[in-house]
Amino acid sequence: MKGLERFSPALVLFVALGFVGTAVAQDVVSGPARVIDGDTIAIRGQRIRMHGIDAPESAQTCLDASGQAYRCGQVASNALASMAGRGSVACRARDVDRYGRLIAVCFRDGIDLNAWMVRDGYAMAYRRYSSDYVRHESAARARRAGIWQGRFVAPWDWRRTQGAGNSGAPARREGCAIKGNVSSSGERIYHVPGQSRYDATRISEAKGERWFCSEAEARAAGWRRARR
Repeated sequence: MKGLERFSPALVLFVALGFVGTAVAQDVVSGPARVIDGDTIAIRGQRIRMHGIDAPESAQTCLDASGQAYRCGQVASNALASMAGRGSVACRARDVDRYGRLIAVCFRDGIDLNAWMVRDGYAMAYRRYSSDYVRHESAARARRAGIWQGRFVAPWDWRRTQGAGNSGAPARREGCAIKGNVSSSGERIYHVPGQSRYDATRISEAKGERWFCSEAEARAAGWRRARR
């Protein structure tokens, strides 16, 4: 759930020579969606950042109404998967960011998934780039839905504090040696010690990757075991 930085119009035209630009020109990308995190999906290998919203990062925690910490980033990801995973998703491209992701509004069976995520309190309106979902956020806040039930750090602030002075690999919990990797196509694959790609796999929390303490935990979070 990296922040968004848009290309210049000239560069967008240059990129149009490739698949991403073609998708923008075609306006809509559709098909089965793989959820990467609470505001990013992949369709046919193309990563898509959902326009106008920002969900908690995969590793981010929030406090619920009773003050107990919970993994709000994972909750957001699971919520999106529960909606997007039920059928074909159609994403209407709006732009391309510097990571090569399409910026799009995504729909499933006529439901605006961007709006749904904000309205149900799984994501915030990303005012830096759009005011499209501000009213949905206001409704969620009034109902104390999702993250609004307790306390949390805005995703963009969380990313900034996590990145400050931390250029090394993300720390892992003691005894948690399973590596949860996100492939270039957006597939979530975990590697256990002894597998052929384990040592070469590096974990980047900015991409939604993480450490697991058990294979059961990894599978429950939506990862599958590497084949070798």
